[in-house]
Amino acid sequence: MPNKKPPPESALFVRLPANAVEKLHRAAEALGVRKKDLVANLVSKYVDPDSRQGLSALGSLSTRKLTLDLAESAQTMGSYSFQPYDPPEVMNVEQAASFLQVEKPTVVELAEAGKLPGRKLGKDWRFSRAALVAWLSGPETR
Repeated sequence: MPNKKPPPESALFVRLPANAVEKLHRAAEALGVRKKDLVANLVSKYVDPDSRQGLSALGSLSTRKLTLDLAESAQTMGSYSFQPYDPPEVMNVEQAASFLQVEKPTVVELAEAGKLPGRKLGKDWRFSRAALVAWLSGPETR
């Protein structure tokens, strides 16, 4: 009987919400399987990026809709979706404004007043993500 080679593996590192990690841990323990095998089997069974139906099903997991029951019929009132956002290490005014969730003029005003850490290169401002995070975590200055 020839030895069957296991399929090749690749590393995958993800951050999951704590409650999802706990569920995964409990399920793997209850089934007596490794978590990586449980995840691999779930992906094999439920993730189909090669079909329109599969992609549609996956897309529905990343968008949440708010539905209100208004007695007669349910109407979609709005929706939101989770989009990964990994800001660059060095940001321009627009990126810094998005990162800080403020308007662009506010970023420029704070930077020009010396209240927001940044550097002016010619006529353009640049901001370090680490410096902005440190600034946000530090004491408020007036």
